[in-house]
Amino acid sequence: MRIQLSDHFNYSRLLRFVLPSIVMMVFTSIYSVVDGLFVSNFVGKTPFAAINLIMPLLMMLGALGFMIGTGGSALVSRTLGEGDQERANRYFSMLIYVTFLLGAALTLLGQLFLRPIAGFLGAQGPMLEHCVLYGRILLVALIPFMLQNVFQSFLITAERPHLGLATTVAAGVTNIILDFLFVAVFHWGLAGAAVATTISQMVGGIFPLVYFLLPNHSLLRLRRAPFDGRALLKTCANGSSELMTNLSASLVNMLYNFQLMRIAGEDGVAAYGVIMYTNFIFAAIFIGYSIGSAPLVGYHYGAENRHELQNLFRKSLLLIGLFGLVLTALAELLSGPLTALFVGYDAQLLDLTRRGFRLYSLSFLFSGFSMFGSAFFTALSNGLVSAAISFLRTLVFQVSAVLILPLLLGVDGVWLAIVAAELLALGITVLFLLCNRSKYHYA
Repeated sequence: MRIQLSDHFNYSRLLRFVLPSIVMMVFTSIYSVVDGLFVSNFVGKTPFAAINLIMPLLMMLGALGFMIGTGGSALVSRTLGEGDQERANRYFSMLIYVTFLLGAALTLLGQLFLRPIAGFLGAQGPMLEHCVLYGRILLVALIPFMLQNVFQSFLITAERPHLGLATTVAAGVTNIILDFLFVAVFHWGLAGAAVATTISQMVGGIFPLVYFLLPNHSLLRLRRAPFDGRALLKTCANGSSELMTNLSASLVNMLYNFQLMRIAGEDGVAAYGVIMYTNFIFAAIFIGYSIGSAPLVGYHYGAENRHELQNLFRKSLLLIGLFGLVLTALAELLSGPLTALFVGYDAQLLDLTRRGFRLYSLSFLFSGFSMFGSAFFTALSNGLVSAAISFLRTLVFQVSAVLILPLLLGVDGVWLAIVAAELLALGITVLFLLCNRSKYHYA
């Protein structure tokens, strides 16, 4: 039975609605991890470290897609809740066209400045060449990658979350198969891994584009639409928190790599890469839930259905807390096998990575609440509060912690920086939720 945005949601219905988004984000994380897994085991430690060094830059470019997707879906779902489907489709179409043009401009700039940026990040010699090779190939698919990020949110708003899941699974399976063929069988090295990812991103971005261009039975369809600067500004304001989250995460990853290169050398960068890959998979649970539930919040806020908004808020907090406990326990139990998948060939690197992962994973106890809180305020069209949570959580607190704690604890301070930052972010999120509860009537 089809679940609609206007429904009342018990736990079962809510989990069924958000599950495709969660699985979609997990698959997105897994196929992002596959390159590193194959490169580390079949190409070598230096190319693996090069991927980890340049990847934050590529994620920063793709983050604009998340901003347009999350901010735009909040605007569109609220407009649908107000009963104006025609205007919602105009907003949706205009935002897709803007994404395409923005992606083209960023692709050109990225190709021009990739080498000096990689050098600025600390890459030298063979590592620099690996960074440039990998980055230039992935930039070819930047437009589809950005569109994929945009459509992840809009497919949920269109009441087609299972189509989003199928697209992501298809892209992920494509990447896994091609990585195996290009890297493990044909021995194309780092270039093979990059080509595999590029093709998979094209699958993830182009298939939803074709779906919305053709006649369909969803709430949304691409059509001719005039440029609407006011709607774009609202979208950017609503989605600024997601942009800030991704930009800050990329900047912080660069800082982590800098600190680890200084303290532990190339092994430190490789260890952090493994931890980030596994963190992507675990954090995808929280991100998927936040993305999946946001259109529900936006719809019922637009429809002024306070009872259902309170219901969604209360159930979401309980589920996020449960997810945090389960994920932390799993991370501690699986720290050995997960890290061995990537660096089991190097005993010293394996020990460093395993200890780092066990310390880092304590952050899962707290991180889900601030991720949900930021997405929740985005869905309420309060981009300012959402951006404040994201800015403090992903940039201010993490930068402060990763600069201070290593002075006191050495390399352990790098791993524990995220735990300290997430604890501070939890406090800020609770404060914002308490201060705004009478304004939005969610509690």
